[in-house]
Amino acid sequence: MTLENVVSQQEHKQMNLQLDVQHGVVASCPDEELGYFGWPSLARLDNGRLLVASSGLRTAHICPWGKTVINVSDDHGLSWSESRVINDSPIDDRDAGVVNLGDNKVLVTWFTSDTRQYWNKNNPERSAWGETLESWTDELVNEHLGSWCMRSDDNGANWGEPIRVPATAPHGPIKLANGNLIYLGKRYTNLREHREGDIAAFLSTNDGQDWIELGGVPLATSTKTENYYEPHVVELTSGKLIGFIRVQNCRGGHAITDFGIPDTSIMQTESLDGGKTWSTAQALGFHAVPPHIMRHSSGVLVLTYARREDNYGQRVAFSHDEGQTWDYDYIIRDDGPDPDLGYPATVEMADGSLFTVYYQKMNAGEHCSLLWSKWKLPKFDRG
Repeated sequence: MTLENVVSQQEHKQMNLQLDVQHGVVASCPDEELGYFGWPSLARLDNGRLLVASSGLRTAHICPWGKTVINVSDDHGLSWSESRVINDSPIDDRDAGVVNLGDNKVLVTWFTSDTRQYWNKNNPERSAWGETLESWTDELVNEHLGSWCMRSDDNGANWGEPIRVPATAPHGPIKLANGNLIYLGKRYTNLREHREGDIAAFLSTNDGQDWIELGGVPLATSTKTENYYEPHVVELTSGKLIGFIRVQNCRGGHAITDFGIPDTSIMQTESLDGGKTWSTAQALGFHAVPPHIMRHSSGVLVLTYARREDNYGQRVAFSHDEGQTWDYDYIIRDDGPDPDLGYPATVEMADGSLFTVYYQKMNAGEHCSLLWSKWKLPKFDRG
């Protein structure tokens, strides 16, 4: 992969197309104190059930009370269960990845945060944190701080004990064709190392019980490990892996003009040996945060992401040549009232349509809700 190939979509006419989309709600408690939901992921189970995992029943984007919750739909996303807490550690549980392992097994991932670093007693919105945070000891926080996974063997009805994992990414690992799991994530053993840790791939051959490191992703020139966050990966039919990584705050918050990287964008990397070695991360060149990647049964790669600049909302890019070029900024929706939104995750339905889940405010001033959009691949003019 070369930079020229990755950003050659800039030679195409800039797409800004509205897809034919149906919208709905997974979970919404916009006026309740513990009514904020964020950072969801989505899996379609073998029995057709849709399962959404998120950090929910919290007060805000940052607070001490985040929980890992799930919502399920058994009617193709038309209606959803009440939000159910499956994990509530003593500290803030954030993000939530989910992957269908097959044979009724499901894996959910999340990471935890020490909210004490954000506490300002003079901030009225955070003054209510005091009683909770003052009860947190260093020993308590260190016991629960990190990245985790948890497995269900009955399609999400019951869950096992949390298992510590060495990396984190919003949408968690993926299942490979051979049944193993690969987790392209940011190293996380403690908060400082999480911020400074690099992006690396980890392998599990026993459904997430144990993990071994495969290899790290080389950085682009003029970037640092702290610029890289929140990766996701897809496996092609050839076995090739393509990873996508959120990059931001490069050079003190300014774009890396040498590489055409907007201040918040996506980098692409590839592995031909199962994740042991990776190509140097290269810029896609358009504003996007963060990535979720999947391969449609037609062979098209579907990259969903959020737009947190003007016309806030959820967007998608497509590749017909296994990631060498991209048609981008197709609009799933562009009605977000502010930039606190995104993290879209997409699955293919039985009829070939796409189902995307994300978080976004339904109206300005409310808590964020979990929303869904169902859509079809557009007709592409490849001439």
